[in-house]
Amino acid sequence: MYTFSNRLKLGSYIAMAVGLICLASGFLSAPSNVEEAKAMVASAHGDGHGEEAGHHGAEGEKDYMDKSGHGGSHGEEAGHGDAHASHDEHLLHQLQNRPWAALYVAAFFFFMIALGVLAFYAVQRASQAGWSPLLFRVMEGITAYLVPGGIIVFVILVLSVLHMNHMFVWMDADTVAHDKLLQGKAGFLNPTFFLVRAAIFLGGWIFYREYSRKLSIAQDESDDNTNFVKNFRWSAAFLVFYLVTESMMSWDWIMSLDPHWFSTLFGWYVFASMFVSGITTIAIITIYLKSKGYLEQVNDSHIHDLAKFMFGISIFWTYLWFAQFMLIWYANIPEEVTYFVARFQDYQLPFLGMVALNFIFPLLVLMNSDYKRINWFVIMTGIVVLFGHYLDVFVMVMPATVGDQWHLGLPEIGGILFFGGLFTFWVFNTLTKVPLQPKRNPFIEESRQFHY
Repeated sequence: MYTFSNRLKLGSYIAMAVGLICLASGFLSAPSNVEEAKAMVASAHGDGHGEEAGHHGAEGEKDYMDKSGHGGSHGEEAGHGDAHASHDEHLLHQLQNRPWAALYVAAFFFFMIALGVLAFYAVQRASQAGWSPLLFRVMEGITAYLVPGGIIVFVILVLSVLHMNHMFVWMDADTVAHDKLLQGKAGFLNPTFFLVRAAIFLGGWIFYREYSRKLSIAQDESDDNTNFVKNFRWSAAFLVFYLVTESMMSWDWIMSLDPHWFSTLFGWYVFASMFVSGITTIAIITIYLKSKGYLEQVNDSHIHDLAKFMFGISIFWTYLWFAQFMLIWYANIPEEVTYFVARFQDYQLPFLGMVALNFIFPLLVLMNSDYKRINWFVIMTGIVVLFGHYLDVFVMVMPATVGDQWHLGLPEIGGILFFGGLFTFWVFNTLTKVPLQPKRNPFIEESRQFHY
């Protein structure tokens, strides 16, 4: 039975406490009116007058005005004044969104790790894989975070519907009233249906996780394989549900932040990111537990297979990233390419940096088969990959919510610390509940003898 060390527990508490303080500072320092917003931008650009600051990002605002349909139906002088007033309000919303967006990015990132592990776990169950049963308890521990992580994400979505922030512009009735494109999408993008879908997604994912875990534990105490067979059937059915709901979730929770833009492979793109992040986390936690004297029967071949998945899914992610980018950029259709223009103009470093972290680095260091068996090497690679996919989520969320008013500061660091601490506490506390090694899985002996 795993024992949650006091040092790790204390570290989780400290991370959550420091993270909360940093997040709180971000919310407290957010501007409450247009004048404060213009002063903040002026200060950030070293201009104490506020005139230049008040018009900072005018080109980006013009794109926003064109998209939302504002400012085009008045006289030239009135339109000019309305444009400035609308820009100032938009600037205020961007700065107010920053702590919310930092919170949302971190909340979604750690939640998607658990969801990616759940998909990997279901694949192992449905395929009746023989190499992985020794890792099932680790996977079940990580997926336990779906409950608190899912509740937090859902609360953020509810608060967005209640207009506590301005992250989802289609939730603003006035914006929709002036935007024919959003009016055409109102049947799908409306607050009530949005929350109903979110509840169905979370309910289905959490139900499968809890029921599969129950069957897994019951199998250890049974004298036949009935629970194992049930788990196989439920896992196969869940994968169908997951493939549909994960895609819809990515449209709702991420893509609708940019409601004028869409990509037909966006669901696969988000899936690849969460899948490789989940597998990487399995590898890191498995190596940590093994270093503490647990999971003695997990050998280098198990770590090698996890590292192979890390390598393979990183290549798959890159294929989807390039396919999405290349086709849209080459076609150069204005309503599609604007998504990447914003990221090239204002997020070039994280946008291109994540490609280096998520593709070039894993390609170079995990290409060699021998390196996949070196524990510290896999952990080092895993940390880089996880940071790269945090940047991936960051780049998916921030341009639509804060525009060019971004940087990695206290709110972003606070989000990582708080949710990282909560994730660590919840996962390792769950690992203490049952023995780390399943007893009666029909493939447990094959997993013990897994060598190549």
